[in-house]
Amino acid sequence: MATQSAPKDPSDERSTISETVGRALEDLYHYLLTASWPVLIALIAGFFILANLLFAIGYYLDGGIENTHSGSFADMFFFSVQTMATIGYGKMEPITLFSNILVSIEALVGLLGLAIVTGLTFSKFSRPTARVRFSRYAVIGPRDGKTSLLIRMANMRANRIVEAQIHVVFSRMEVTLEGDSIRRFYDLPMTRNRSPLFMFSWTAIHQIGEDSPFFAQTRASLAHCSPQLVVSITGLDDTFSQTVHARHSYKLEEIVWGARMADVLMTAPDGTQSIDYSHFDDIEMLNLSRS
Repeated sequence: MATQSAPKDPSDERSTISETVGRALEDLYHYLLTASWPVLIALIAGFFILANLLFAIGYYLDGGIENTHSGSFADMFFFSVQTMATIGYGKMEPITLFSNILVSIEALVGLLGLAIVTGLTFSKFSRPTARVRFSRYAVIGPRDGKTSLLIRMANMRANRIVEAQIHVVFSRMEVTLEGDSIRRFYDLPMTRNRSPLFMFSWTAIHQIGEDSPFFAQTRASLAHCSPQLVVSITGLDDTFSQTVHARHSYKLEEIVWGARMADVLMTAPDGTQSIDYSHFDDIEMLNLSRS
């Protein structure tokens, strides 16, 4: 008897959004530190405008700012901007007790905001980061006569990552003997999990033996268990002497059976080597009995 899934409840989506926002607010500093530069700048600009609007409303309701146009909210807003930024042109000034108190509060808010933004900017600039490019696909094919899982990486910075280490984990949904559905994780041993000097390209290889979770598996046999391949690489940035890391995950549709990766390493006549990134994600399908 065919079963029909229940219609999606819009409240579930709203709950997911609220949970995401809630987690961001619980650790706001970490969220701002890990946010992209465009997001951070947009949030700072939004807070700056909102704060000045709130203070401008207070000045507007009190009417205690001298040399402003009568009933001009814009003058109050730009007076607030001058106060928060400690510009002080001297054209407009508070003349009532309430406005002076509001100016004092706003000056404190401006000082605290400047300190927070300065700290965030310095922290983001000083964070060690790695620019490691992962191939679009992980492939399963022959390597040195054995069926292997291959994952390609490249260091996109003009630096060296020394003592680089790779850790690959395969996870899938399984059912226990008690009938419970759980996600199990399998560490995949690599033929070489350490590179003393990661400068160009690195192809990580996992040989698929009887103890491998990929043994005797195909795309069709794994389609029902939501498989995922997570690749993590860590190392020491030779320029800053700080630990850097990168991570990438592959879903089932990004794992290709019966293929090999295109060659991207080029050698010039003088012996120098470089990577042809135009073919970095290219794969070649092989004529194998099982794909």
